[in-house]
Amino acid sequence: MLEAGSRTRTQPPPPAIVFEALTEPDRDPARPWLQLLDDEQSPQVLRAEHPHLVLWSSLWPKRPDAQVRFDLESDGGEGTQLRWTLLVAEPLPDPSLLGHLRKRLNDLINANLRYTFGQ
Repeated sequence: MLEAGSRTRTQPPPPAIVFEALTEPDRDPARPWLQLLDDEQSPQVLRAEHPHLVLWSSLWPKRPDAQVRFDLESDGGEGTQLRWTLLVAEPLPDPSLLGHLRKRLNDLINANLRYTFGQ
């Protein structure tokens, strides 16, 4: 698998809470954040090591090989330093599709998920 994109940002809650949100994204209907587009599907958790690692299957049926890895660490305070990494098999998606995939992950994780925690 090739690393096709990655971004690290902080999330307000501790790693265990972020881990829970990533492993059970539909758990709290009062705080929906995994709002998928028509060309996306709910991911399956392929691997989970509480509270530091989550690996999702692809969100995109047109790229079933893709995976999303989440690495979670304490931010040194009460929050989490969360890194998502998009992994794909060769060949890499064309630049337009790759940009779309990266933007969607950034929107879902660093906007939607973050906003459910009050930031």
